[in-house]
Amino acid sequence: MSIDLVFRLAAIGIIVAILNQLLTRAGRDDMATMVTIAGLILALFMVMDLISDLFESVKRIFDIY
Repeated sequence: MSIDLVFRLAAIGIIVAILNQLLTRAGRDDMATMVTIAGLILALFMVMDLISDLFESVKRIFDIY
């Protein structure tokens, strides 16, 4: 796993947290929730390949399928 990916995920988390706080204080709780969900989806897309590799490794180790 690249350290670059860790920094990207941390940056997304920080940006989402700041936007969430700003929108919540402005009374836009619905938009804050949408920003949080969008950040989560973006992070999941970034680590999807790593999760796929993990499952392939588990299948290979335990001779599943």
